[in-house]
Amino acid sequence: MNNRERFSSRLGFILISAGCAVGLGNVWRFPYITGQYGGAAFVLVYLIFLVLLGLPIMVMEFAVGRASQKSAARSFHVLEPSGTKWHLQGYACMAGNYLLMMFYTTVGGWMAAYIFKTLTGEFKGLDSDGVAAVFNDMLARPGYMTFWMVLVVLLSFFICSLGLQKGVERITKAMMSCLFLILLILCIRSVTLPGASEGLRFYLIPDFTRFTENGVGNTIFAAMGQAFFTLSLGIGAMAIFGSYIGKDRSLTGETINICLLDTLVAFLAGLIIFPSCFAFGVDPGQGPGLVFITLPNIFNQMVGGRIFGVLFFVFMTFAAQSTIIAVFENIISFSMDLFGTSRKKTVLINGIAIILLSLPCVFGFNIWSDFQPMGAGSTIQDLEDFIVSNNLLPLGSMVYLLFCTSRYGWGWKNFLAEADTGKGVKFPAWARVYVSYILPLIVLFIFIMGYYQKFK
Repeated sequence: MNNRERFSSRLGFILISAGCAVGLGNVWRFPYITGQYGGAAFVLVYLIFLVLLGLPIMVMEFAVGRASQKSAARSFHVLEPSGTKWHLQGYACMAGNYLLMMFYTTVGGWMAAYIFKTLTGEFKGLDSDGVAAVFNDMLARPGYMTFWMVLVVLLSFFICSLGLQKGVERITKAMMSCLFLILLILCIRSVTLPGASEGLRFYLIPDFTRFTENGVGNTIFAAMGQAFFTLSLGIGAMAIFGSYIGKDRSLTGETINICLLDTLVAFLAGLIIFPSCFAFGVDPGQGPGLVFITLPNIFNQMVGGRIFGVLFFVFMTFAAQSTIIAVFENIISFSMDLFGTSRKKTVLINGIAIILLSLPCVFGFNIWSDFQPMGAGSTIQDLEDFIVSNNLLPLGSMVYLLFCTSRYGWGWKNFLAEADTGKGVKFPAWARVYVSYILPLIVLFIFIMGYYQKFK
């Protein structure tokens, strides 16, 4: 008898999986990378890679989760041929989820802190140097950052402690609905600013001369990387939700819906940011500081800017929180699958563990700032991000690919049968050669290029 929890609705599954995918990669990384690589032409290439790279691997993660009815901690044990060692990937998946949370919770805390800062008018009357000073001052205060990080962790684990349907599903549904509503309000405000049309042109009309400015190869690689990382594939973060759904819908169709939602959020975030940047004469390719330094500046100059600033950071917090809740659900599921502990006990143990594990990232900006693991000016956060983004995600995706296509693993026939069970779009059987031989090479290329760019 399988007494595994289930989502109460298909919408719940789609919104939570999209919530896991919709994170800071969409709303923080996507706009500034788009700005750096020339706008609309980059977006076009990114969308092509999302379909070619992200979609098939996501279907495979869901298939492994649904067929095994387990989290990544145990799914390979259930499906692998006896005597093989595929289950070692489960340990890499667990490490990946914990490591991701070791720095993601800190950034989630920054977003929450910025709601408060904007609400209390801390940015009022400051110029761009003043706004930058507020951000740098926050990084220099370990106690302040720890407070917000702990708040984010406790809130997320509390939601997970309520259970899959009553907690994770119900609250993520509400959060994602609010997220879309706030996005639309901010989009309307942004595109109606005087001078916004220039930003819309940059973002929506491909200009391939811009594409070549950074070198075609670099731009293509950036688009591949973004398509790959936006869905958090390779560490079993998606496989868990596969294990919570029934067999009535095909996995390819559901994956398409999730990718569309994920892309829509990233696209709308760009519609807020680019028209605003151009309306106020700000460079949109400013890198990671875009959200914390550039945008508070823009809200300062806008009529009703404080209200829109608060709404924007509420939206950013929801985007971060939806991912944190989804990954926490995965971490809780690991422990329950491995040790058979109750949900409440698992939440308590992991809550304490994640808070302690998140402290190095917080301290890396201040009391441990002398430790620069990736070279001068780098932080502990950079190291943690590098281990997850440049190693565990691509290599983990490779394992899922090989496991689902190789006769030494779960195998193509089993994968296809699982992916195609239920109503909806079927996984293209003709794509077998592509996913077995070409896609692993592309993933390997992303992995090698990641190292090359980091250390050249």
